[in-house]
Amino acid sequence: MSHNENEEDGLKRQKKPWGTGPIIGIIIGSALLVTLIIGSLIVGYMILDLPDVSSLRSYNPKRVTEVYDEDHHILAYWYTEKRWPIPRDKIPTKIIQAFLAAEDARFYEHPGVDFAGVLRAAIKNVEAGGIVQGASTITQQVVRSFFLTPEKSWVRKVKEAILAWQIDKMLSKDEIITIYLNQIYLGHGAYGIEAAARTYFGKHVNELNLAECAMLAGLPQAPSRYSPFRNFDFAKKRQEYVLRRMVEEGFITKDKAEKAKDTPIVLSDEEPPQTPDVEYFLSEVRRQLEEKYGEDKLLNDGLKIIVTLKRSWQIQAYKAAMKELDELIKRHPEDKDLPASLQVAFVAMDNSTGAIRAMLGGKDFKSSQFNFVTQGKMQPGSAFKPIVYTTALSEKLIAPNTILVDEPISLPGPDPQHPWMPENFDKKYMGPITMRTALALSRNVIEVKLAKMVGIKAIQNTARLMGIKAPLADDLSISLGSSAIPLIQLVRAYSAFPNLGKIVKPQYVEEVLDKDGNVLEKLNPVVKEAVDPIAAYQMVTLLEAVVQEGTGIYAKSLDMPAAGKTGTTDNYKDALFIGFTPDTVAGVWVGREDQKSLGRLETGGRAACPIWTDFMEITKKDMKKDAFDIPPGVTMVAFDKNTGDIVPYDQKDDPGIALEPMPESSVAKQSEATPSSQGGAPSEPSGSSGSGTLKLPTWLNNVFKGQN
Repeated sequence: MSHNENEEDGLKRQKKPWGTGPIIGIIIGSALLVTLIIGSLIVGYMILDLPDVSSLRSYNPKRVTEVYDEDHHILAYWYTEKRWPIPRDKIPTKIIQAFLAAEDARFYEHPGVDFAGVLRAAIKNVEAGGIVQGASTITQQVVRSFFLTPEKSWVRKVKEAILAWQIDKMLSKDEIITIYLNQIYLGHGAYGIEAAARTYFGKHVNELNLAECAMLAGLPQAPSRYSPFRNFDFAKKRQEYVLRRMVEEGFITKDKAEKAKDTPIVLSDEEPPQTPDVEYFLSEVRRQLEEKYGEDKLLNDGLKIIVTLKRSWQIQAYKAAMKELDELIKRHPEDKDLPASLQVAFVAMDNSTGAIRAMLGGKDFKSSQFNFVTQGKMQPGSAFKPIVYTTALSEKLIAPNTILVDEPISLPGPDPQHPWMPENFDKKYMGPITMRTALALSRNVIEVKLAKMVGIKAIQNTARLMGIKAPLADDLSISLGSSAIPLIQLVRAYSAFPNLGKIVKPQYVEEVLDKDGNVLEKLNPVVKEAVDPIAAYQMVTLLEAVVQEGTGIYAKSLDMPAAGKTGTTDNYKDALFIGFTPDTVAGVWVGREDQKSLGRLETGGRAACPIWTDFMEITKKDMKKDAFDIPPGVTMVAFDKNTGDIVPYDQKDDPGIALEPMPESSVAKQSEATPSSQGGAPSEPSGSSGSGTLKLPTWLNNVFKGQN
């Protein structure tokens, strides 16, 4: 064959068309290349759009804030997520093994993604024509909990795998499993294994047995479906599956699994012990702390809050109040609306620190969250009288043995045709009586005379100094307690008496600590000078007389120093008793939401004083003082309770003799008085306050005589 023929044959071979094989290969190769390029772009895009996982290095989850009473008894848990994080070294090995067996047996072997598991799941999903099975590792569940939504899509699964791989490279396996076991939701509001242990079994996680560990490990897949509270049979089957998997993975023997399977499961949700009506107090604490720290810190930072309330005192206050309300209802069976409308308020405060030890803001917090102690305003009636007496004593216008005349009086009213004629509760009049008797028996006429003597502005000023901020009447009705005042303000005002003229600010929090135990705040008593110390102590003895022989005589049964004042408003709408011992001041109000009468003769002495008395019984064991403090500069003087005459001191045991404190200067002057001042008090003072030293102007003498 010639050269030309060979060249021609070569050309023919070059022009020979391709077969189908190469073309298919080119197409497949091109498709793979395009797919690779597109896939790379997609993965690259997802990587650029992925969240930063470095925040897990400083894992600081939301945790429970715990509220304790003054004696460190748990009162409440506050949280948005119920979680108590625990460190790796405090997590029992058996609970880790249970979760690994149930969720991710190869956790310590794979790099965050179990590719063998992914392949198995992929085959199942292809066969089913959709996503029916996942292959999420524990690391991927951490990713889902922190960074991604729980939607089921291929894009999310790819993102999840990439993030899991990143986390596995960044953290140790122990760090990842610790985060997982503290973060995971396990049903019934419980986040993490410690919260779950408390929620389902009333135990700490280190107290769980193998059977309980396996039951918790069965929850992550479907906490509601496998909840032992809701579906115990399902929960039990799931527990048995976990135990079987633990045997298969070599974590436990078959014998241990069988023993755990037969171990009885005792469900017991850990909740703080019930403290009756404590929600009123706690809502006040929460309001104050939210203002200071913010809601997020208060509910999510795991604070430890020790409050001033004593749980045992709170229980006693509730028992005493409910007992008396029941008795009151029984006394008026004809009033069908009384049981539903009846309300009570009570607050007890430490005299020296202002710490609130017990509070009932109402009869039932679930029915009404309105706090009658702090938000309510009620007319105090005669419970306001000590403020008027304090004003007069401070200005040295009277002494305990000063005589005034209890008699009908007429004062200017809204117009000349309608004079104001204040009456005593019993509508009777006793004639000349001492200040001690007048206050003990709550004589209204004497109170009005006293108010006219000292002046309305002076009374208002004293009330303000004693911590009363509510608006006050601008007429003589102020003396009879016509102005509505919150109970907490009245109690604060009365703290001036045992504190010898100083008032204390009500306090609700003893101490706040952060999650690491650092002290954020401690109770710091806020004390303020209010009234003259001698006048305050004189009021102590005058108010002791109320308990010993007056309207508060129900409290006489207490085997401890006690003083106080009753209060009753028109038509028996409000019944009050505000009183104190050397350590504690407390106030009680009983009334109705519909503002109707409590019933005939339901006075402060009958409806409120018994609650106060029953409560004070529990304070005895915690008493620090066995007597009221006495200020310097006073001398105890004996006088006749009927006449006001000073008598020899050795007659003090006579039932008709009172022993009252007087300023030493006043007593010294009294000893220099003429014999006539010792021989019998006049029926009404003529220039004398009872000490023989004070000269009263003519208009005051007219007030004493009932003239206008």
